[in-house]
Amino acid sequence: MRAVKFAGAAIAAVIIAIALLLVVGIPSGFLTSTIAAQVEKATGYRLTIDGTTKISLWPTLNVTLNDLTLQDPKDRSGITRLTIDSVQAEMSLSSVWSGRPKITDLVVTHPVLYQPLLRERLPNADSSPKLLAIDMAGASIDRVKIVDGEIAFARVRDRAEGRVSAINADAVTGPDRKVDITGTARAGDHAVKFDIKATTPAPPIDRPTIPVDFAIDMPDVLKSQLSGRAEIRLNGSIVMFNAVNGTLGDGAFNGWASVDIASKPLVKVDLDFQRLAFPLSKSPDGASGQPWSNAPIDLSGLNYVDAQVRISANEAVIGEARFAPLALDAKLAGGVLKAGTANLGAYGGQVSGEVILDATSGAPSFAMHSDLAGVRALPLLQGLAEFDRIDGKLQAKLALRSAGTSQRALMANMQGTAFVNFQDGAIRGINVAQMIRSLTSGTLSGWQENQNPSQEQSTDLSQLSASFRIDKGQAVTTDLNLIGPLVRVTGAGTIALDTKMMGFRVEPKLVMTTEGQGRNSEPVGFGIPVMIQGSWSQPRIYPDMAGMLDNPDAAYAKLRDMGKGLFGADGAGLANILGGLGGASPGGGNAAGNANPQTQQPGQNNPLGGPLGEAIGNLIQQGLSGGAATGAGTGTGTATGRSRSLPATPSTPAPQASPAPPAQADPPVAQQDSQPMNDVLRQLFNR
Repeated sequence: MRAVKFAGAAIAAVIIAIALLLVVGIPSGFLTSTIAAQVEKATGYRLTIDGTTKISLWPTLNVTLNDLTLQDPKDRSGITRLTIDSVQAEMSLSSVWSGRPKITDLVVTHPVLYQPLLRERLPNADSSPKLLAIDMAGASIDRVKIVDGEIAFARVRDRAEGRVSAINADAVTGPDRKVDITGTARAGDHAVKFDIKATTPAPPIDRPTIPVDFAIDMPDVLKSQLSGRAEIRLNGSIVMFNAVNGTLGDGAFNGWASVDIASKPLVKVDLDFQRLAFPLSKSPDGASGQPWSNAPIDLSGLNYVDAQVRISANEAVIGEARFAPLALDAKLAGGVLKAGTANLGAYGGQVSGEVILDATSGAPSFAMHSDLAGVRALPLLQGLAEFDRIDGKLQAKLALRSAGTSQRALMANMQGTAFVNFQDGAIRGINVAQMIRSLTSGTLSGWQENQNPSQEQSTDLSQLSASFRIDKGQAVTTDLNLIGPLVRVTGAGTIALDTKMMGFRVEPKLVMTTEGQGRNSEPVGFGIPVMIQGSWSQPRIYPDMAGMLDNPDAAYAKLRDMGKGLFGADGAGLANILGGLGGASPGGGNAAGNANPQTQQPGQNNPLGGPLGEAIGNLIQQGLSGGAATGAGTGTGTATGRSRSLPATPSTPAPQASPAPPAQADPPVAQQDSQPMNDVLRQLFNR
């Protein structure tokens, strides 16, 4: 009887223990060695389990492994490895008892794949995906979930590292071996969202072909969603993407790609797009006046991948600029990227050139050369650089090189040459002739852009050209030349690319007739050089008074020549051209007799503006024809804005002429010119 009672108690104890184990779980440290051995046998990788292992049987069979490390035993460096915080597998007991385990959920928490960055491809490297050869022994997985995964790239010698972080993915297996993978990640600072649908091959899986549908969103990099279809084929360490076709935004594309994952990756891409768009970030208001950024530019990643890329497109959109057609070839090897295009269509013209980026040293360097021929400037500059001031046919030749770790350093180290030529266009929003006339009354601050949108201003130009020699960020030109129907400007100066400052000395000339520069006579010079100094966005524009005062007689001679150009050699054309200097003629009208003195403002009909017109009138009286006025009734303008009478007309009787001064011997020219010049300086520049 005691034996029966003991047996009954033992059975009861066992039942109670089993019940407790079903609820609490069985500590299964003794199983880790068996699991590790099976994994290494199936994959060739060594599995180390440093954490706890637990098996629970209720309500379903659940196995949890903590703190795992998987690595290649042949890798002595220990860099290539996979670490996992925990793996949790859930399955039904019935599937385990049947010998065909069916895992309903497999959750992998914080897996981190560590990969080395290699500068050179290793010979005879074999990185075939061994995990694909695992024999599942009849087991199946319905759902795999990755929580907070990472891929970490590093090269200790270069102190270089990169990460694809925050990987959260959910892979669900459906009927007919279909797999749907959705998730998000961050590549550097860029968010990525992906949706991949594939059909896994039936065993055996030697060189399988896997049809894949994909959709990728990268708002910071791609303007639109990238979606398409491809056939993935594995050939040793090479992953081939054949029969690639899809859409990027509203543009279709097709082609192929491949990645050799043995040692240093080698990427090959050949894609043809109907329409290819790359967004450019817009500059904030006032960015042209802000200094260049000192933020570091990191191109070190170019050292750790090789690539051969060919991209073609019927139409390419970069920012807001459109190019058609596009054919771009690029090659990246050993940290040096060479990209070039020939006969790129752009707004009625063509662009060709090449860019070379060298990231092998600590300070990346670049070199470029480019030719633009017959390109309409306005849409090109507006689309690429948000610059809408100049229109016309653009021809340019650029040959530049620099090195630096920031925008400012690149600009400060710039070397090379540049030539630009705009033809048959306009400078928008700025009236250069009006700016020149405004200099007679004071210094200008800034470019005097049009402030009234309803009154569009512009300066028509036949040609605007300049060639620059650039050394250490200083772009120097000696042949600035602007030719327009009503204005001509020549000059020289320097543009500081690093500080966004400029200094120019220009010689402006105006054309005072609607016949334009087709006349036989030369345009009329301002007579005094003009200085343009300061920042690109807001320079100071003022007459070069110092240069004029150093040689007043020469400046007076220029002004006298200017007067001859305006009024003829003896001043006889004054009435026909100006119709009044500095204001309305006394007696109710101008020289033509048709102006109302109540409505006409001083200098209204004077193409040079009031002060300069009055000064030139004074010159006509004092020095234009030898220093004395000739003929009764000849009109002169005074320094204070009063207007003398012009030749008499029926509606404006001329006042009596002043008695002629007694005849005297002509003084030397220099003495005769000096005093009038001093008066003109005081009148013209309020000195």
